[in-house]
Amino acid sequence: MNDFKFFIPTEVVFGREAENRAGECTAKYGKRAFLVYGMGSVLKSGLLSRVTSSLEKSGIDYFLFGGASPNPTLSHAEEGVKKAVEFGADIIIGIGGGSAIDTAKAIAHGTANPNVSLWDIWTKKEPLVRSLPIGAVLTMAAAGSEMSDSAVLTNETIGKKAGINTDFNRCKFAIVNPALGATVPKYQLAAGITDIMMHTLERYFIPEIKADLTDEIAEGLLRTVIKNGKIVLQNPNDYDAMSEIFWASSLSHNNLTECGRGKDFSVHKLGHALSAKYGVTHGASLACVWGAWANEVYTDCIPRFCKYAEKVWNVKEGCAEDTAKEGIRRTVEYFSSIGMPTSLSELGISPKDEEIRALSLDATMNDTVKLSRIKPLGAREVERIYRLAK
Repeated sequence: MNDFKFFIPTEVVFGREAENRAGECTAKYGKRAFLVYGMGSVLKSGLLSRVTSSLEKSGIDYFLFGGASPNPTLSHAEEGVKKAVEFGADIIIGIGGGSAIDTAKAIAHGTANPNVSLWDIWTKKEPLVRSLPIGAVLTMAAAGSEMSDSAVLTNETIGKKAGINTDFNRCKFAIVNPALGATVPKYQLAAGITDIMMHTLERYFIPEIKADLTDEIAEGLLRTVIKNGKIVLQNPNDYDAMSEIFWASSLSHNNLTECGRGKDFSVHKLGHALSAKYGVTHGASLACVWGAWANEVYTDCIPRFCKYAEKVWNVKEGCAEDTAKEGIRRTVEYFSSIGMPTSLSELGISPKDEEIRALSLDATMNDTVKLSRIKPLGAREVERIYRLAK
C-alpha cells in the first residue's frame, strides 16, 4: 500500500428535506451568501425557494446567480466573480449538480483573488493561496463535487476543458436530499450513474499496488451502483435505491477509493476533449470511450482486469484473459442497457481524421503528457483509442 493523505472536511447533511437546514449550515461560515444554480430546474421544483427561506430564517443575505451550464464555462464563472465581489459575498453555495457546484468553486476562488486571472489560477500559472468557503445543495448524483477536491471548467474561447485539484475545492458542507434525484431527466440520471462508476474505475485500474481494503470498498461501491442504478432508472421515486446512488456519488470522488493506490484519470482526459469540442454530456463522453480504452490496455494488466470481472461482475469461468475480456464486455453492456452511448457514433458525432488527431493532442496536451498508469498512452495511442471508439 502506498503512502497517502486523506482529508475530508465536508460536513454532510443527508436525508429527506435536508435543504431546510441550509441556513444553519451557512451561518457557521458567512452572512452574505452567493447562490449559484443552473438553468432553472431548482426554481421549478421549489428547491431554491426552500433554500432561500432557510437562509432568511438564519438572518443571511443572499444573491441569486443562475445559468450554470452542463459543461461549466470560464466566462460564466468570471461573470459570477464580478457579481460576487460587488455583492460582498463571504460564502459561495452551489445548488444543483456538479456543474453548479464546480461553478461555485471557481467563483469562490476568483472572488477571493479578484485581481488574478481565473484561468491563470486554473492552469496553475498563479498559485491558489486563498478562497472563500463553499457550500453545496445537491440535486443530482454524478460528479461527486460536493465532497471532492476537484473542479472543472471549459474555456470556450480556446476550446479547452481543464480541471484543478486543491483542498480549497473542499466544500464546508454538503446538503444531500436523495428525493431530489427523482426530478432529474432519465438520460442525465444515467450519465450520472456512469460518472460515479468511472470515478471509481479510474482509481481501481492502478496495477501492482496491494491495497485490499481500498479494493473492497471500490468493488462494493461499483456493485451497489450497478444494482441500484437499474432500480432508480425504472423507478426514480425509490428513495432507498436513490439514497444508495447519492451516497455512492459522494464516496466515489472524495478520494476514499484511491487511498493507498492513487488514481489515473485517462478516460476522463479522453472525455474532456470530447466535451470541450462537441459540448456533449460528461458521463456520456466517458461511456463512449471506456470500452475502447479498456481494450487498448487490458493485455498489460490482465490480473487487475480479471479481479475486476470476478469481484464486480461475478465472472467465474474461463482463463484469465477471457475473464478480463468478459468484465470489459459486461461493463460496456451495462452502459448500453442504461441508455448510454458506447461509441462515438452513438454519441452522435463522426469526427474526421484531422479532428481525431486534434482530440488526441488535446487529451495529451500536445503529446507532452503520457496518459495511463497501466502503459504509456501518447497522442498516437490515444488516437487509436478514439478510432476504436468510432
